Amino acid sequence: MNQQSVCLKGIKVRLREIQREDLEILWELRYGDPNPEWKKWDAPYFPHERMEKETFLKKYEKEVDKQPEPRTQLIIEADNEIIGTVVYYWENEATRWLEMGITIYLPEYWNGGYGTESIQLWTNYLFESIPTIERVGYTTWSGNIRMVKVGEKLGMSMEGRMRKCRYYNGVYYDSIRMGVLREEWEKRN
Repeated sequence: MNQQSVCLKGIKVRLREIQREDLEILWELRYGDPNPEWKKWDAPYFPHERMEKETFLKKYEKEVDKQPEPRTQLIIEADNEIIGTVVYYWENEATRWLEMGITIYLPEYWNGGYGTESIQLWTNYLFESIPTIERVGYTTWSGNIRMVKVGEKLGMSMEGRMRKCRYYNGVYYDSIRMGVLREEWEKRN
């Protein structure tokens, strides 16, 4: 049976499957710069562990060939350019606790609604593709005010705030969990 291709279109962005020809661009966005600007906002308290290009290509070529249903990761495109990725993972699959994430690698696409639209499309996809889940959420930190605002714009609640548990550049920050229940999402959208 052939898998159906996934492509989610918004006004500013398009989310689509990763293709082999995207892998070199993705490696460059993630690892080309040893101290990328995006990492200052994406859990900067964890080290940016660089992966060699050859290792990355070998690993992801296998994943491109056997993409699961539903897709666990999609590329974000804007202006016919790869600008980031969205992902989901199971915090605990047995209890149906799903978390998602987003990275927009190119700073020129920050603060323009690209992340908000990407998360909206991705959340729709997750609720439609995984009918057994009742919640979609993500974890961020108090230093990334943009990510907290994205969740608020989309009707998510701040479900948890672990105070001063993220230490970065001599400052303590809070860890923040944002989330939305299926019925809240459906009512709003």
